[in-house]
Amino acid sequence: MPRFRPEPAHPANPADAHTAILLVNLGTPEAPTAAALRRYLRQFLSDPRVVEIPRPIWWLVLNGIILNTRPAKSARKYAQVWMPEGSPLKVHTERQAKLLAGLLGERGARGLRVEWAMRYGAPSIGDTLDRLKAAGCQRILIVPLYPQYAASTTASVMDEVAGWMRSVRNLPQLDFVRDYHDHPRYIAALAASVRRHWADNGQAEKLVMSFHGLPQRSSELGDPYQTECLATARLLAQALNLAEDRCLVTFQSRFGPAKWLQPYTQPTLERLAREGVKSVDLVCPGFVADCLETLEEIAIECRSAFLAEGGQTFNYIPCLNENPAWIDALADISLARLNNRSTAAESNR
Repeated sequence: MPRFRPEPAHPANPADAHTAILLVNLGTPEAPTAAALRRYLRQFLSDPRVVEIPRPIWWLVLNGIILNTRPAKSARKYAQVWMPEGSPLKVHTERQAKLLAGLLGERGARGLRVEWAMRYGAPSIGDTLDRLKAAGCQRILIVPLYPQYAASTTASVMDEVAGWMRSVRNLPQLDFVRDYHDHPRYIAALAASVRRHWADNGQAEKLVMSFHGLPQRSSELGDPYQTECLATARLLAQALNLAEDRCLVTFQSRFGPAKWLQPYTQPTLERLAREGVKSVDLVCPGFVADCLETLEEIAIECRSAFLAEGGQTFNYIPCLNENPAWIDALADISLARLNNRSTAAESNR
């Protein structure tokens, strides 16, 4: 079997060579069914970046327990948030790519192609890179849609791109956006989203900023994710002029018995309700597209938990999704990297 894939024809004219931006999100099952979830979870949970447990032990746990019990339960959860066009994460990521392409065209950045892919599931990173290369793209910017860097997310995308590179003879120029957790335009888009919610619904007693969890051990071993989450939260609170006692940071979506980053989101909401807090606004700054973790875990499960403990009003503030301010920020982040310019945030670090 050949080591390298066959090369597509080169552009006849160097001017025909394109630059591409590839947006990458985590991934999603193809359907809200147990069979589809089993395929998705097998790929996702087999990634050593995601689960740092010795492979033989984890193989037994994954194949002997998790893949026999979790898919049906997860499928029921996905069914509650599934959209007519498919998984919310897929729908929003595809829309973001189309809107970004349109905005870049309006800005005069012509010749820029924008595609999207999923780290797990379809369309895969490798297939999308093949398609871009066949289209004559000789420079590709990879933009993982994770504001805060983590080895289990951003680095996993880089791993997959590196795997593709090992099979290609004539590599395009590749570059990455590592993170944008403190980018001024990203923070401004978040703040504008919260203010718009307040204008429409009033301001709750507390603003909870819930980020996806990470095993505590990962942070202790040097993963910068927690530090970057806290920086995002601090900057967002400053942009909103919120006092420290009006907002707090939590971490959601923990998995397994190990200690994860704390405080945990749902127990914190339950505690707030028991302490007499009647209204809460919750935003998820670590997600730029709504997905199972925001629409089901937060907007359904956490809402029910808060109300069950005596809370009266729970408002989930949607992710940035197709928010024009976010698409504008995404364009700035991408163009700055393509132009080899440091962002204002980077220059101040």
